[in-house]
Amino acid sequence: MLDEKEEIECEKMIKEFEELTKNAGKVQEETLRKILAENAEAEYLQYTGLNGRTDAESFKQCVPLATHKDFEPYIQRIMDGETSPILTTKPILAFSLSSGTTQGKRKFIPFTDKYIDDTTQIFHTSFAYRNREFPIKNGKALLLAYSGKQFMTEGGLPVGTASTNVIRHPNFKDLMKEIQTESCSPDQVLFGSDFHESLYCHLLCSLLNYNEVQIVFSTFAHSLVQAFQTFEQIWEDLCSDIRSGTLNERVADQTTRAAMSELLKPNPELADMIYNKCSGLREWYGLIPELFPNVKYVYGVMTGSMEPYVKRLRRYAGKLPLVSGDYGSSEGWIAANVNPISPPESATFVVVPNIGYFEFIPLMETRNEGIEPKPVGLADVKLGEEYEIIVTNFAGLYRYKLGDAVKVMGFHNSTPELKFLCRQNLMLNINVDKNTEKDLQLAVEEASKLLAAEKVELIDFTSSVDVSKEVGNYVIFWELSGETDDDNVLKECCNCLDRSFADHGYVVSRKMGTIGPLELRIVKKRTFYKIMMHSLSMGNTPTQFKTPRYVGSINNKSLLLILGENVVKTYSSTAY
Repeated sequence: MLDEKEEIECEKMIKEFEELTKNAGKVQEETLRKILAENAEAEYLQYTGLNGRTDAESFKQCVPLATHKDFEPYIQRIMDGETSPILTTKPILAFSLSSGTTQGKRKFIPFTDKYIDDTTQIFHTSFAYRNREFPIKNGKALLLAYSGKQFMTEGGLPVGTASTNVIRHPNFKDLMKEIQTESCSPDQVLFGSDFHESLYCHLLCSLLNYNEVQIVFSTFAHSLVQAFQTFEQIWEDLCSDIRSGTLNERVADQTTRAAMSELLKPNPELADMIYNKCSGLREWYGLIPELFPNVKYVYGVMTGSMEPYVKRLRRYAGKLPLVSGDYGSSEGWIAANVNPISPPESATFVVVPNIGYFEFIPLMETRNEGIEPKPVGLADVKLGEEYEIIVTNFAGLYRYKLGDAVKVMGFHNSTPELKFLCRQNLMLNINVDKNTEKDLQLAVEEASKLLAAEKVELIDFTSSVDVSKEVGNYVIFWELSGETDDDNVLKECCNCLDRSFADHGYVVSRKMGTIGPLELRIVKKRTFYKIMMHSLSMGNTPTQFKTPRYVGSINNKSLLLILGENVVKTYSSTAY
């Protein structure tokens, strides 16, 4: 267990969070006051006519709702080197890049020291609640993290993904120690120049420390699954390295090799043990607890676009708890997971009321009336309702439409517990139809059940619309673990996908023939790996990569090309 001092510290964090969430409305008012007072001299706020006022009513009257496009001219000036207070009076240390896998265009987000402070607060809070349920001893983590590269703007500011900026911050290593998640890999692996080499060394270091590893952690579930899929291919090479005490030639980076050579010593007994364990597994079920007997849980974001990977992750984790990571974005943190025993499919997140000022656009009113309704405050959301989040933070984003759809599932004291639903801008749409990322995910889940009898698994998926023909249609791309013996199964999968889109506009359009038959296109194995590698070549990092669930034809031509070149079979729906 944690020592007494650390246990007291965890209980203190929990007590502080309980107090913080008892009067969320008041905390929100004070948080907004601080943001506006601190940034009163910022050009963006001065142009709104706010004139130094810090109350919520004046703020909402003067400051308009905004998207990233509205902030781009201001951000560009900062990137070019202007040092006047444009968006915030605090120094902007760097810029975070969004993944850009959805629309093909990456966003530059101001990154300040406050993001690190917020990361610390969120991580400390969620760790305290996790440690109540899954107490750990002083151990290490298989931390599947990769620092990624940074480049400089014209004005000399570094640019990287949010995870890269956090990992490269001087406080990161201490933060990981504080939450008992110190990596078993040396820094040289974390900052390695090649993702594949770093992943190999992460896995090797974890095996060398197999008895000390108590947490398996990465930012996203995709990274966790991808790592253990790789393990399936290279485990014998890892055993060979451990047996001989010599690092495989696949690791070329000399700095990494030098660091690993200090750790590697011939250990045939350990190699034999790992070899026997892996040889005895059936379809790799329970791989993680078999390799790491003292692991308490597997941790990472498993909601939203990561939910499809949960099934495969459960195979690797066996009976170990899967704990979903906290709710945040490149723009900033929003909520903490303080109920870690909930399975990922039902995970909720409690908004941290002093981390930013939050407003919520009711989505039901938007759908019913076709106009954007008036946003409500954090204290005014209703149980069971769905909303789009608006963020105002200390880093220069004001009334920023995040694009996330959430549902209020309950309240922690007076603070809402949110379930992440989907990204609002991920929309399959041809005419009057509107199908979100969640609609797509539900359709895919339903159709993929038909694969069970064939003992074939869905590896990954995405979608697009084909409007090159007179009548446009949806296109769903699937990568499978193997071939089906019965071609009729995939034909029925295609029909099931088509029927599972329940949006009224879609159903009517299909019946009237104004939307054509859905197409299911099966792609070659490792097609989605190629998509990931393309994303990494554009400056993304493995820890931040998300498979795009929708690939648009305008900004994502390169991804459509990869998908198109790898199609092996196409099925057309006969459902309507």
